[in-house]
Parts: sequence; structure tokens; C-alpha cells
Amino acid sequence: MTKCPECDTEIDLDEDEVEEGEIVSCPECDVELEVTQIHPVHLIVISEDEDEEEEEADEESSLDEKGEKDEKDEEEEVE
Repeated sequence: MTKCPECDTEIDLDEDEVEEGEIVSCPECDVELEVTQIHPVHLIVISEDEDEEEEEADEESSLDEKGEKDEKDEEEEVE
């Protein structure tokens, strides 16, 4: 028996039924948890902030690429 690190709800996970790196959900708060250790079972919250940061970085890259293209187009128009 292990507890959700987010809401402290007891989660019944058998060491023989989970693998390290497996993603499980808390039945109480629905947060996604990663199994980081199986003897004993240890869970960590998968940060949604990481996903948001990756998306923001992708958006910034797209904007930079578009910005470079716009500058090139402006240079061609000037000539």
C-alpha cells in the first residue's frame, strides 16, 4: 500500500503488478503518478508544468522562425 503524494489517498499497488516508469492515476484526485521505485512502491507526481513549458518553448521556436522569415521578406521588398 502506498499513498498519493498529492492528496495522501492510499493506493493499492502490488510490487509485482507495476513496473518502474509506469504511469498510474490516483483514483481520488486523478493526478498522474510515475512509479519511480517498486521495492517498496514509490510514486511521484508528473508535473503538468513541464508539459506546459515544452509547449511554450515550441511556440517560441515557431514565432522565431516566422520572425526570421518576415525579416527576410522585408529585406527582399526593400531591394
